[in-house]
Amino acid sequence: MRAITTPADRAAGVLLGLACGDAAGVPYEFASAPYDPHRGPEMIGGGLGPYAPGEWSDDTQMALCIARVAATDVPIDSAEGLDAIARGFLEWVREGATDVGTQTRQVLGALREDDGGPGLAERMAAIAAQLHQRTGRTAGNGALMRTAPVALVFVRDPERTARAARAIAELTHADPLAGDSCVLWCEAIRASVVDGAAHHPLALDLLPPERRHAWQALADGSWRDGGPAALAPNGFTVTALYAALHAAEQGRAAADSASSGAEHVSGPAAAQHAETTYREGIAAAVALGDDTDTIAAIAGSLLGAWCGANAIPGEWAGAVHGWPGHDAAGLRELAAAIVG
Repeated sequence: MRAITTPADRAAGVLLGLACGDAAGVPYEFASAPYDPHRGPEMIGGGLGPYAPGEWSDDTQMALCIARVAATDVPIDSAEGLDAIARGFLEWVREGATDVGTQTRQVLGALREDDGGPGLAERMAAIAAQLHQRTGRTAGNGALMRTAPVALVFVRDPERTARAARAIAELTHADPLAGDSCVLWCEAIRASVVDGAAHHPLALDLLPPERRHAWQALADGSWRDGGPAALAPNGFTVTALYAALHAAEQGRAAADSASSGAEHVSGPAAAQHAETTYREGIAAAVALGDDTDTIAAIAGSLLGAWCGANAIPGEWAGAVHGWPGHDAAGLRELAAAIVG
């Protein structure tokens, strides 16, 4: 089913969907609070930090470091743009971070004395590469959680979007799987923002040929075989992507069921279908458990691209806020500035 939305509404939905998913998942991260599936997620704050009700976490905070650069005239895939994003990460970790993932903390911590001058992105990526060489374990979900804004920048150019997604992932996460997951997710978001469709297969052709075998379970659909139980823990970027995709699919299935499988709906029925898709998708992400804010944030970005910002429940959009001082209106303005 194709949502009755505009590209501008879908672009705003990417950022607002990310942030609302994040804030809805915050209270339940690693079972910080008991989750009642009959009530669904509630923006009650708490979680692993001193979060106020409706406050987003590091997932959205880091995404906004990218979005703020994307909203300027500096290309995010240029040396200057990558340096600006890297400086944003350092500013965030020094001033606004409420939580920092283990891998990200190791990379940014090594740059705590850096002056942020030209070449910062290269230095950051080099430290990330060294960490991978030492440990072989840098495929956490910390790059995927922040990747959504990249999808809004080059909306008519999937190849350039893919290159930018990988370059920004590699600032902190050198494992190729982290870059792959960001490429796949950004393309799914980008395509939905452009045409409003919610049935795009994840584009393995945008990965280097030698990398595609790593995603065979995605190609043949076998990632679904283990059911929800196989999607937690979800700190690994591959599992996180599958968990977010599961949540988005569950949201769409719930909405289709509620509309009795009708192929075409319009007016209030279409609006209700879109809101149900988003709300039930976030509920499915939180129900998986483990890293609930991150999975709901990742899923929320694609759900927002499918459904549009106007489909996000009003009580969630009215409550959401966080570093560096944005609310729902600010996210809408930022998305509009990015897509121009």
